[in-house]
Amino acid sequence: MRIDVITLFPEMFEALSASIPGRAMTAGALELHTHQLRNHAINKHNQVDDAPYGGEAGMVLRPEPLRDALQALLANVSEPDTLPGAAREKPRVILMSAQGRLLDQQRAAEIAAMERVVLVCGHYKGVDQRFVDTYVDEQICVGEYVLSGGELPAMVLIDAVARLLPGVIGDIESADTDSFARPGRLGWPVYTRPAHFEGKSAPEVLLSGHHALIETWRTLESLRLTRENRPDLLERFPVTQAEQNLMDPPRKKRKSRRPATGE
Repeated sequence: MRIDVITLFPEMFEALSASIPGRAMTAGALELHTHQLRNHAINKHNQVDDAPYGGEAGMVLRPEPLRDALQALLANVSEPDTLPGAAREKPRVILMSAQGRLLDQQRAAEIAAMERVVLVCGHYKGVDQRFVDTYVDEQICVGEYVLSGGELPAMVLIDAVARLLPGVIGDIESADTDSFARPGRLGWPVYTRPAHFEGKSAPEVLLSGHHALIETWRTLESLRLTRENRPDLLERFPVTQAEQNLMDPPRKKRKSRRPATGE
């Protein structure tokens, strides 16, 4: 997978050389390229922004530098010797924006299945809407709060995607059991050695080796944490019948015995 990032601060993305994204790049599963927006400034003063129409406070990224940066990177990666065949398809252009769809695990998995993606990092007050309308395929937000720019959200998205690429995580089941891997559910508590720590013990069921009981415990703990920490998820993803049966196991019906009759 190839990810291109248009940004005012490409140096920030050097942090992604560590941990899982770094492993993905080393393995060749992820190709990450950053592009300095100021290389396409409108004048010798490296200007890429301007005051918003209407008299609002703050500054807005102009559409021309963003367009030129996008067209330049698309032209460069369209060269025959740069990327093979199918990888030269038009990438999906994503703007990191507080106005976008909230990033979730499902969308991260969908993006991880794409060949190429371009991330555009907004800054200041935002991005001229005409660039958004013409060139952006979707907008993504990482939370209901405002950051100084789109760089940190872009890094969050890249990290979320990188760990889902084939061959990056040694045991893919680790990702399959994370929070949100199951829609609308947080993960369960996890424990490791030692079995006893400062007067507290790991749950006996996890030490039992009984896989069915362990799976039941995990499901119930996941529901408990979801109810306590994110009750809003249960409104969108109600408890399933299978989960309800684990919380309140159906009682087995006793067979009625007919009284013995004598002749």
